[in-house]
Amino acid sequence: MPSFADDYFRMTGRDWNRENLFRKIYALFTNHALRYLHAYRKMQRGEDSLKLNRLMKRLLRQRFGLELDSFRIGKGLYLGHPYNIAVSEFAVVGENCNLNKGVTLGAENRGKRAGAPVLGNKVWVGTNAVIVGKITIGDNVLIAPNAYVNMDVPADSIVIGNPAQIITDRPDATEGYINHVC
Repeated sequence: MPSFADDYFRMTGRDWNRENLFRKIYALFTNHALRYLHAYRKMQRGEDSLKLNRLMKRLLRQRFGLELDSFRIGKGLYLGHPYNIAVSEFAVVGENCNLNKGVTLGAENRGKRAGAPVLGNKVWVGTNAVIVGKITIGDNVLIAPNAYVNMDVPADSIVIGNPAQIITDRPDATEGYINHVC
């Protein structure tokens, strides 16, 4: 089960378990993405008996537009400039993925691609990129800002533009973009 400590490491480069209490409290009060991920991971593990995490998640959703409705998100999620990010409840996000401002991982309701996307590991999604439909994004893929993706993308690729153009056979696609891999 993914833990908040992995997300914290991806966001800060520091080990949550070795941080002192003051630094932990400071991080949770000053960074809304970390607060959101903390509440999200507690809900994911079923540790929300008092519904306080649901309340925190709802407040942060209204204020910052963070909508991570899927409970199938791997460890080490990084929210870069965390505003207006929407992830469908049916989407699957792999380990060590980056989602930037304005990203949408949406479901299609009809047609041959009815369903939600599945992202592999080490996927970097740029600002305002839209990924929709029942498609699969392979491991080590960079999706450029403002790209519209509604087709399968093989591993080790770069996706640019609207409509999406795929540049394949790039084993260094996310090199320098995915930091602090856990």
